[in-house]
Amino acid sequence: MRAARTAGARTAAARTAAARTAGAALVCALVAGLTTSCTGSAGDRPAIVVTTNILGDVTRNVVGDQADVTVLMKANADPHSFGVSARQAAEIEQADLVVYNGLGLEENVLRHVDAAESSGVPTVAVGERTDPLPYASGGTKGEPDPHFWTDPQRVEAAAELLGEEVAKHVDGVDKKAVKAHAAAYGKKLDGLHSWMRKRFGEIPEEERNLVTNHHVFGYLAERYHFRVIGAVIPSGTTLASPSAADLESLSSAIEKARTPAIFVDSSQPDRLAKVLKEESDLEVRVIPLFSESLTPKGEGAATYLQMMRANTKAIADGLKTLKNP
Repeated sequence: MRAARTAGARTAAARTAAARTAGAALVCALVAGLTTSCTGSAGDRPAIVVTTNILGDVTRNVVGDQADVTVLMKANADPHSFGVSARQAAEIEQADLVVYNGLGLEENVLRHVDAAESSGVPTVAVGERTDPLPYASGGTKGEPDPHFWTDPQRVEAAAELLGEEVAKHVDGVDKKAVKAHAAAYGKKLDGLHSWMRKRFGEIPEEERNLVTNHHVFGYLAERYHFRVIGAVIPSGTTLASPSAADLESLSSAIEKARTPAIFVDSSQPDRLAKVLKEESDLEVRVIPLFSESLTPKGEGAATYLQMMRANTKAIADGLKTLKNP
């Protein structure tokens, strides 16, 4: 009898130990999703973290299957105002490489990038290394413009840069494969540039005038010879607000240039553009563009190439003269 009780006690103890082991494994798996695994290894594949979804798409094309690429900014988000969760902040700190736009674009995320860089994580500020332009007007005049991606030739330079940085800093990748991916994507970007130049070339130069919801197309204007008449929000960030005098001045500029359209970001409300149109009695159309964020699949701009082709068509069609609406 005593032997039976002893055997039973041993069996119960074994079951308890097994349950504890299973429970510990479950906790470990859950924690691994937030930080690192309980063994201290985050996995065999290199990890690259990218702040914006536009840069995320470019990075994925360059990296291919050589590393895991995590993009922090969701589709249709505003890069000026999006933030990160505690889990995402941890991913930044544990990355093999952090890719970000820089030039003040990701206003709520840059402190996390700076913290990761201070702790030894390699980072690359792509916008700062693609020959940035200054804002030409508005409240941010003279400051560096972060919206370099509206120029596909600068994005081509960015893709080459990313290939070099990944090969330099990320262990475990096939450097030749990354270089080949960057070159192949570069050819697609060069093809995009040629197509955009031809499409915009169909617009008479005197009609290449742009009015946007904020200053975002300076690089496109410089590359394809457009003139930026003004912006509803005379700033490089969507977080600013226009005054009545700003709207009045913009209305006068639109009337003088006979601009038939105002282009607003698809992720931003177009209320101010409509107010400007109504209060000034301007005969202009309010046309959405995908200027600062990609969309989910199937919504028109799931990749950078799709976004730029959609925007080029929208701008070209929108700038038809009022005689040919």
